[in-house]
Amino acid sequence: MKSARHEKIIELIQQHDIDTQEELAARLNSAGFKVTQATVSRDIRALKLTKVAGKDGKSRYAVLSSASVELGDKYTRVLHDALTSIDVGQNMIVIRTVPGMAMGVAAALDALNWKEILGSIAGDDTVMCVARDNEQAQSVAERLKGILKLC
Repeated sequence: MKSARHEKIIELIQQHDIDTQEELAARLNSAGFKVTQATVSRDIRALKLTKVAGKDGKSRYAVLSSASVELGDKYTRVLHDALTSIDVGQNMIVIRTVPGMAMGVAAALDALNWKEILGSIAGDDTVMCVARDNEQAQSVAERLKGILKLC
């Protein structure tokens, strides 16, 4: 029942600009899901919903992953503008950036949540990323090189 309710919540927030838990609860109740505001609050946390500005300036709930897609474009631009070289050694990716941009690149990589990257450390103009294995390190490097070519 919980997974069906979660699917319905995602469907509802994609179809309607819902800005309060009460409105979401009312729509769920109308759809046959008997819920309280407390249940909706827990579901919002479980689904990692966030409020974003709608086209009319009014806030509404959105799935965090779709917000991440919009942010992904911004992070891609940061990567494109800052990267100067990418090298792989075993399961590590060494990324060179323009001076002062390594922390921004590391933050962008972390925010993209690529499953291959376990973590990254930044200096002034160098980022070291650790992947799970050699193959995933190569995959990350290829994706980063693709970003350089796309923009």
